[in-house]
Amino acid sequence: MGEGFEGNEVQTFADALHDADFDGIICIGGEDWWYHNRGHFDFQIMRRLAKRWPVLFVNSLGVRMPSLSDKGLFAKRIGRKLKSFSRGVTNVENKFWVFSPLSVPGEAVRDLNKSTLAPQIRLAALRAGIRKPLLWVHCPAGVDVIDKVPHEALVFQRTDRFEAFPEGDPVLLKQQVDTLRARADLVVYAAPHLQAEEQDRVRRSVLVTHGVDVERFKAAGAAKAVGPRDIAHLNRPRVGFIGGIDAHTFDPELFLAVAGQLRDHQFILVGGCSLADDWCTLPNVRAVGRKPYDVVAQYMAAMDCLIMPWNKSDWIAACNPIKLKEYLAVGRPVVSRPFAALGPYETVVRAADDATDFAEAIRAACCEPYDVATAHELIAGEDWDDKAKLVADELCSLRRDSIVQDTSDEADARSVA
Repeated sequence: MGEGFEGNEVQTFADALHDADFDGIICIGGEDWWYHNRGHFDFQIMRRLAKRWPVLFVNSLGVRMPSLSDKGLFAKRIGRKLKSFSRGVTNVENKFWVFSPLSVPGEAVRDLNKSTLAPQIRLAALRAGIRKPLLWVHCPAGVDVIDKVPHEALVFQRTDRFEAFPEGDPVLLKQQVDTLRARADLVVYAAPHLQAEEQDRVRRSVLVTHGVDVERFKAAGAAKAVGPRDIAHLNRPRVGFIGGIDAHTFDPELFLAVAGQLRDHQFILVGGCSLADDWCTLPNVRAVGRKPYDVVAQYMAAMDCLIMPWNKSDWIAACNPIKLKEYLAVGRPVVSRPFAALGPYETVVRAADDATDFAEAIRAACCEPYDVATAHELIAGEDWDDKAKLVADELCSLRRDSIVQDTSDEADARSVA
C-alpha cells in the first residue's frame, strides 16, 4: 500500500483511508418496505449489504400527490403512508433499518420538504448507528436531501426511467434525474441499453442486472404443487401474471384482448392494482391481489404459463424486469411482449406483439414441452447474493479511488507550494 509514498505521505494515505471510510448506507428507496413486493432491486441489495454495513432504508418519498378524483384510492394511499410513518425507525433484520419520513409529494411543497426531510433522515440514521453515510438514491425526490444530509459519496440507482412515469410531473422528474445523474459519484444501471445511452453523462457507472433468489424459485417450480389455497381449485391451463397491474407497465387492452380469445384458459393476476375497479369483467380472469414475497414463487409454480403483457412505453423500453428471471427460475413457459432487455433470453421466452400472436403463443406454450434446463442455465450466477457482492465491491472500489485521488491532489498541492 505504501508504494510510491514515503515518510509523512504514508501516514497521510492511512489517515485518508480512515477519514473517507463510510460507516453505513442511507438508501432513499423507490418503494415502501411495508407495502410493496420485496423482490425489488433496492430491497434485495440493501438487505444483503446490511450484513456488512448498517443500512437505513428510507421508504419512497413519492413522486406525485394521489388524485382527489378517486377519493377511495386517495384515502387508501394517504392512510397507508401515515401507518408506515407511525412505525418509526424499525430494525427489521441484521443491521437493516426502515424509516418512513413525513413528506408531501409535489412541486408546490418542495421547499417545505427540503427543510423538513433532512433532519428526519439524519436523526433516523443516528438511530441506526450511521454517522458517516454513503447516500444511495433511487427515488428522484431524494435529490432534495443530497445537500442537506452530509455523505461520503453519492450513488444514484438508475434502474427505472422515472421521468417516463406517466402519473408524475415529467418536467420535474427530468430535472431531478438530471441533477442526480450529474452529481452522483456512481450510477448503478440494471439495463445495458440504458447504461449505454447515458454513458457520456455520468462520472462513473456499473451494470448490475436484476437478480433472483434462484434456489427459492427453483424449489417451488420443482415441487409442482397445485398452488396456494385461493387458486388451487381453478381449472387448467392457468396463465399467470405476477406483478403490479399499473398503467405505466401493464397493458390492459392487450391483456383483455388476449384473455377474451382464450376463454378456455384461466388467467390469474397476482399483485396490487391501480386500475379502475371495473377494468376487467371477463369470467376467466381471477385477481387475487397483492401477496407476500415469501409466497410469490408458489403462485408462479402453480401456473402452466407466465406472461408479461407490457405496454409500449418509454418506461418499459428502459426496463429489465425482475420477474423475468423469477419466471425462468421457477421453470414455467414465458410469453412476453418484446422489450430491449429480452434479447439474451429469446431462446426460452416466446415474444409476441399483438393480441392474436400473444394468444397463439400462450396456447402453444401450454401444450408444448418447455426447456427448463436451458432456462436455468441462463440464470446461473444471477442470484441476489452475487449481485450484492458486485455492488459491495464497487462501493469499496469507489471509496479507494476517491482516497487515491484525494491523496494525489494533496501531493500535487504540496509540490506546487
